[in-house]
Amino acid sequence: MYGLVSVLIILACVFLILIVLVQNSKGGGLASNFASSNQVMGVRKTADFLEKATWTLAGILLALSILASAVIPRASEEESRSKIEEQLERTVDPGRMPDFPTTVPQQPQNAGDEAGEEE
Repeated sequence: MYGLVSVLIILACVFLILIVLVQNSKGGGLASNFASSNQVMGVRKTADFLEKATWTLAGILLALSILASAVIPRASEEESRSKIEEQLERTVDPGRMPDFPTTVPQQPQNAGDEAGEEE
């Protein structure tokens, strides 16, 4: 559902961009091309249509944005935890780790000599 709403938002944005680019605030744009008197839709009708289309698309974009926020996929409680929190829970407390000797104790060399002398 969220994907469909996202696609509709993108389409509404593209149409809104096209409608706004066709308009000209100085009275030109697409409306100036229909200046002949034998046209069914005159200059004023074209400007009215473009203005209504702009407001309609802006309203549709607003409604779709609100709808998208309502249908956005939400993660469950277990999935909403961040990876940092999970990593912190998996780490071992350094105070609980056993102390391993870093060097191997060597046998004194004179211990073997003393054992040989006693025989």
